[in-house]
Amino acid sequence: MKEQGQPIWRNIRKLQKLIPITAGLLISFAMPAHADEQNIDWQQAKQAKSITISREQAQKIKQKSLTAAMAWHGASPWISAVSRGASDTFEALGIKVVASTDAQFDPAKQVADLENITALKPNILLSLSVDGTSTKQSYQKAINAGAELVLLSNPIPGFRHGKEYVGIVTDDMFGMGKAAATSIQQAFGENAKIGMIFHDAKYFITNNRDSAFRKQVSTLAGHKIVVEKGFVKEHETSAIAAAMILQHPDLDVIYVSWDAAAEGVIEALRSFGNRDIKVVTHDLGVNNLLDMAMQRNMLATISDRPYVIGATMAKLGALATLDLPAPHFTLVPYDAVTKDSIADIWQQAFKAPLPKMLDLALKQ
Repeated sequence: MKEQGQPIWRNIRKLQKLIPITAGLLISFAMPAHADEQNIDWQQAKQAKSITISREQAQKIKQKSLTAAMAWHGASPWISAVSRGASDTFEALGIKVVASTDAQFDPAKQVADLENITALKPNILLSLSVDGTSTKQSYQKAINAGAELVLLSNPIPGFRHGKEYVGIVTDDMFGMGKAAATSIQQAFGENAKIGMIFHDAKYFITNNRDSAFRKQVSTLAGHKIVVEKGFVKEHETSAIAAAMILQHPDLDVIYVSWDAAAEGVIEALRSFGNRDIKVVTHDLGVNNLLDMAMQRNMLATISDRPYVIGATMAKLGALATLDLPAPHFTLVPYDAVTKDSIADIWQQAFKAPLPKMLDLALKQ
């Protein structure tokens, strides 16, 4: 396997020029949290599959000749899948998409994007804010102009559910954290020694996923988190992992908050020539999936379904034009990804072909 994988591995840097490193939840890296678990009644959250539009409702929506816009925080395969899910749903409902913007993680640019979108007076606006505080006024202008706002993952400070925004669609943060812990149990049985590299900043999604992982590990017989270290920026994880490996060479697995941050951990393990310590994370990124396909250090990752996120957001926005209420939070399913399921889950998550190099690696 090692000899077969080497030619593929040497081409990873070429692949990075063609495909963004992280196909997963980059929003977690960029977005501050404005609500925490204690202030939200998660028992009231609904599953995405419960958001449906009847034939009669669809006909009423089509008769309205509605328009929609999407104001995104950045660009990646993940957000492209969200956009496809939304666009396909809007098309089926006869809703015209008049704008889709990429703020490039720049609050000032997103303010300008929102100003331009507001001038188009869309009936529905789907968005994830780069910075809720600095963009809040611009969102309010769009709302005042008649847009039904549906948010992706993060609340905006001061905005009220059912007032300023229709609802929030996000992944099942708690389920994903638990699934990450369960994947370790499935691979190691009992008594796994775990290192945890968690996101040491106040971020809504990553904090909840990390917390759920920690809680689930505490319920698993014999499994123990023997060392924890926090990080703020992705580039810090390589050095953190190197120190962790030196101090705890008997670790079985290292958990990392999200895919791009896990790349540094994989890099550190590779520099030590360590193929024994495995890595578990969240989201889909091509480089780490290549590592998994070649049966190196990446053990498992927990993926949400971005296409379903977009489709669900579009449904909520369309239903809001009929003055129908929406749940505060709508949760999208997740999948545990291992080598054997990479191809199927990539298709399910992104509704797009598997990258050629990843497809080749899986066939080795």
